[in-house]
Amino acid sequence: MSNIADLIEEYILRRLAEQQTGQVELRRTDIADEISCAPSQISYVLNTRFTHDKGFAVESRRGLGGFIRIVRVPLQNIIYEEMVSKIDEDTEFVEIKAMVRYLIQHQMISAREGALVIQTANCAYGTMKDNDRVKLLKSMFITLAEFS
Repeated sequence: MSNIADLIEEYILRRLAEQQTGQVELRRTDIADEISCAPSQISYVLNTRFTHDKGFAVESRRGLGGFIRIVRVPLQNIIYEEMVSKIDEDTEFVEIKAMVRYLIQHQMISAREGALVIQTANCAYGTMKDNDRVKLLKSMFITLAEFS
């Protein structure tokens, strides 16, 4: 028999799968009644199994009108967000190349797109001020994310 955390996770995933929007709004009390568990156990599952790193965004409000809104975030959006957050004035060209290689290896961009990003970044490192280079690099990764 599964433990209670597994049951809560399965319940939430099943309810999420029923929605075509990729999001579901639930009430803690409804889940607790359905599974016969304490609301704190639901909070535990939300905090450990429905994290941003695992592709979920969770909004929770407690109280009488409380709810739990769970949204499935495409994992590649998270990857791009993480890459953009790592780009700053101290980011070296080698790190940008590694990011591009990762995107190519995971088929998030084509080799051709990767070559263009690397060539543009190479030029930016040789000719641009740090803050302008950072803006350009972030802009390129944000654009890639929007078109993937």
